[in-house]
Amino acid sequence: MGINFGFDKIRFISPVKVNSRIRAVATLKSITEKRPGQFQFLTHIKVEIEGSEKPALLADWLTMQLVK
Repeated sequence: MGINFGFDKIRFISPVKVNSRIRAVATLKSITEKRPGQFQFLTHIKVEIEGSEKPALLADWLTMQLVK
């Protein structure tokens, strides 16, 4: 089972214009075992705008996975 803890350090860098193509890039930064069978994942998210040097958004996403 997975639990979404939400986002941390959300930064909106550039506005996204109507009909712009975007993509999200997710990079796993760390996995921490909090208790036996409980793992916290820290994933860095970057939303890129096609043809733009600057991303639209940068954020860290925290989730927990429970393993039996």
